[in-house]
Order: sequence, then C-alpha cells, then structure tokens
Amino acid sequence: MISMTVELPEALTAEIEEAVNAGWFSSESEAIRAAVHEFVKRGRLALIERQQLDDIEWAVGSAKKLP
Repeated sequence: MISMTVELPEALTAEIEEAVNAGWFSSESEAIRAAVHEFVKRGRLALIERQQLDDIEWAVGSAKKLP
C-alpha cells in the first residue's frame, strides 16, 4: 500500500473524526480510503454512462440518415 499526505479543511476533518467516533470506521485512514474508493467508483460509472449515452446518440443520428 502507498501512503499519501493530504490537507483537509477542519470541517471535513471533524466530520471524519465524528464518523470514526460513531463507529462507522475503525480509523480516519479507513474513512478516507472508503471515500476515495467511492469517488473513483462513481467517476468510473459516470464515464461509462457518458460513453453509453454518446453511443446511443451516435446510433440515433446514424438511423436518421438512413433512407
């Protein structure tokens, strides 16, 4: 595993600490890993969706050009 150093606003840090204290995560590191994982997952899904919509748009445009 690779370590990274990040700077976070105090308000965000407080929310992460609250989530850990509430037992949602075992540590701040785990909470941040989960957040980054979710961000990447959603970004990947958004990219796939955009590609699918582009394909549909292309197919509809192509169908309109047929005689």
